[in-house]
Amino acid sequence: MGISFYTFQTLSYSIDVYNGKIQAEKNLGKFALYVSFFPQLVAGPIERASDLIPQLHEKKKFNFLNLKSGIFQIILGFFKKVVVADTLGIYVDSIYDNFEYNFGLSLIIATYFFAFQIYCDFSGYSDIAIGCARIMGFNFMENFKLPYFSKSVTEFWRRWHISLSSWLRDYLYIPLGGNRKGTFSTYKNLMITMLLGGLWHGASWNFVIWGFFNGLYLAIEKRFNITNFYFKNKLISSFILFNLICFTWIFFRSETIEQSFMILQNITNFNRFLSLRIQNTSIFASIILNLIILICLEYFLIRKKSIIDLVNENKDMFIISIQVILIYLIIIFGQETNSQFIYFQF
Repeated sequence: MGISFYTFQTLSYSIDVYNGKIQAEKNLGKFALYVSFFPQLVAGPIERASDLIPQLHEKKKFNFLNLKSGIFQIILGFFKKVVVADTLGIYVDSIYDNFEYNFGLSLIIATYFFAFQIYCDFSGYSDIAIGCARIMGFNFMENFKLPYFSKSVTEFWRRWHISLSSWLRDYLYIPLGGNRKGTFSTYKNLMITMLLGGLWHGASWNFVIWGFFNGLYLAIEKRFNITNFYFKNKLISSFILFNLICFTWIFFRSETIEQSFMILQNITNFNRFLSLRIQNTSIFASIILNLIILICLEYFLIRKKSIIDLVNENKDMFIISIQVILIYLIIIFGQETNSQFIYFQF
């Protein structure tokens, strides 16, 4: 568990030392702590040695703002995971595990829900890790910045799993030549980077195709300079982006390549397109309610501020009220399924 994140973190350290970007850490204990720092060990964010190791040498003092903002971010992370992601997972699993009997609208909604499930599951873990570290006086990089509000795939990958996408850029795409060796080489490097990013998730054709489509999107955007022609209406642009990404999530969520193509075939079965299976209306209703709460919370409160700024700039009673509401929602709607974080498997 966590071996891939451990590998990426130690690889970046070794490469940076080799290239002379940082000095080798002489203290074995400090290096071991950098490699195995518990909050982000199993699922990131992937911290760079240049950012984390200097913090290990600093003398830590109790900071009340770090405590308040850390607790807030941990509670937010638990809400994303046990309320939103795990509830979404119940519906998604019921449809994808019985994909032969589901068509059209049912599969589309399940795919949309999976998009939010994997976001809430993974960003929830990141929030918990970042919050734990901040309480102890350590600052981790932000790993998600409202990715589904992006206007292009290029922007999406600057906002989604930022620690991984920036790692792939700095240690794979740029060393391959980036965009410095001509147009064709740029497209080739994008495709290689995303294909290997797909393979990192697992040795399966599903992940290869998932990486292929993301690489293809990026290459097309760069080739036709599409980012300059996106709709001026941000809502329409984000809707188009969301659907492009959701198409790739079908391959990511499916267990086999055959299942992926069967799902696509069933989605396009127009004779049964409007069929919608809702086995548990209370689960479905709680999904919609908590998704609305999360979107409003993230968009209106966190869109332009970090958690620490949000806590620092608002009255304590306002922040405490939000936390009490989130804790209440966790108690009422939280799923007791002991569901692992999705990214533990990677």
